Amino acid sequence: MGRETIAREAAQDALGYRPLYRRVRDVLVKRISEGLWHAGAVIPSEPELAADLGVSQGTVRKALDAMAAERLVVRRQGRGTYVARHDDARILFQFFKLVPDDGPARFPDSRFLEVGAGRADATEAARLGLARGARVTRLERLRALDGEVCVHERIVVAKARFPDLDKRELPNNLYELYANIYGVPVARAFERLKAIGAPAGIAPALGVAEGAPLLQVDRVGYAIDGAPVEWRLSLCRTEKVHYAADLR
Repeated sequence: MGRETIAREAAQDALGYRPLYRRVRDVLVKRISEGLWHAGAVIPSEPELAADLGVSQGTVRKALDAMAAERLVVRRQGRGTYVARHDDARILFQFFKLVPDDGPARFPDSRFLEVGAGRADATEAARLGLARGARVTRLERLRALDGEVCVHERIVVAKARFPDLDKRELPNNLYELYANIYGVPVARAFERLKAIGAPAGIAPALGVAEGAPLLQVDRVGYAIDGAPVEWRLSLCRTEKVHYAADLR
């Protein structure tokens, strides 16, 4: 996609008044989602992109600045622009919001309890935008901070998007695996928080009594193209941690 794409989109958007830099941003995002540039890859320079797309260098700069604000790319002075990686530092900053009461944020350890495949039930299908009965992979794990278990997670993904996930040795950082192995970076997530009582089947794993208060975090993760790619249900003990959100 080059200047013909921009010209066509400009004609289609003539009545919508969508800024040109947003159309350039969308073209660049599409290139990342299609695998042209992988996590950690350097993106062509602003002059190269401007010539390719038939727009000004200032328009490209504004598009890349917008992508940097969305944490889709990283701008490094004098070195260029890179597709953002899902390393531990980024996950801790953007996606893991449980912070110990007595210290700074830390990346948790993980222990997988079960990994298996099956057919999506109604809730799983709705969260992931799948047909009911589509094949999914389910992961169950415990997460700990400083050796103390504080989170039980149930994770569901479409098997078609992550075909052999249930046969892999799984790392602590799943988002990095999604991006580097499958080319599916999680760009953003939508969370719903609710206080619940510990379910009977999960309470022992968390070391609490049935009905003990827990924080439930219901999260859907979205790929760079906006498609839902992961549903994660986390049940969290909060005696020694709190949920921290930067609302800038």
